[in-house]
Amino acid sequence: MNIQDLIRPAIRNLKPYSSARDEFQGNSDDMVFLDANENPYENGVNRYPDPLQRRVKTLLAVRKHVAPQNILLGNGSDEVLDLIFRTFCEPNQDNIITLPPTYGMYTVLANINAIAIREIQLDPNFQPKVEAILEAQDAKSKLLFLCSPNNPSGNSFEAKSIEKLVKGFNGIVVIDEAYIDFSNEESWISRLNEFPNLIITQTLSKAYGMAGIRLGICYASQDIISVLNRIKPPYNVNELTQQRALNQLNNYSKVEEQVATILEERAALINALEGVSYVLKIYPTDANFVLVKVDDATKRYNQLIEKGIVVRNRTTQPGCENCLRLTIGTQEENKVLIQNLKAI
Repeated sequence: MNIQDLIRPAIRNLKPYSSARDEFQGNSDDMVFLDANENPYENGVNRYPDPLQRRVKTLLAVRKHVAPQNILLGNGSDEVLDLIFRTFCEPNQDNIITLPPTYGMYTVLANINAIAIREIQLDPNFQPKVEAILEAQDAKSKLLFLCSPNNPSGNSFEAKSIEKLVKGFNGIVVIDEAYIDFSNEESWISRLNEFPNLIITQTLSKAYGMAGIRLGICYASQDIISVLNRIKPPYNVNELTQQRALNQLNNYSKVEEQVATILEERAALINALEGVSYVLKIYPTDANFVLVKVDDATKRYNQLIEKGIVVRNRTTQPGCENCLRLTIGTQEENKVLIQNLKAI
């Protein structure tokens, strides 16, 4: 597969914007910077941030066992996904394939970019229908989105199914691993070099507890990353975000402790849910949430709201009729949730 053939001609031929910090890449120690029209008075953020976030990528590269050249950072995963759309999908011509129920931004971004959507609903166990997906593609199918662990169902897709899809799809396969840190399944980053058409997205919003800084991560071949770097805004990740990310990445033991506690609390919540009379099904989960089928999702949702507890009503999603999605909170929050689930 030649990735260059999948890239939109306008993007392939684009001459990227070159910022002041792109042009000077030497040792910045003791340099006098008069090139970027910045305010010269130091306050910690008066200078433009590193446009390629080199320090953050260096730490991520060590953590994920990839080269920094295989990493792109974005203003949240949504910016990363939008860059992927703009790189590979020609407006009003191409299409993508999604597998509902799944993360809703794939559809939103497709609509923003004027890209047709082909939906192949997951099977009753929330697994991909591999043959149906591959049969649905045509010459204009540019992106296939696999959310694993999946949102809102929480389960991971079977590895053999993912491998068949990556090998059999003629475009780019995007595996969204926002919840991978809560799963026992191995990240597909470990197989990145096997598949030139594979993109993996992750985030610091979930396990790393940094939803407020908006930092999304993309892992892909150097060919793909180089193109995405050409079209991203020059300073898309601000200095404050980079600093907070560095602090958290350097404090990874705390992240591991919190993930372990969340998994313990997840098990405790599932155990408690088995004793709630109107809970009809508890779906397997590899994420920091649990999807449950109840007798009347809207009724139970409103009852919890009255008790001061906000969960997510997913009953309108395909295959999720009368389902609530429960995020794992602190031990105290989970106790309150369980008490009220049993009381209503």
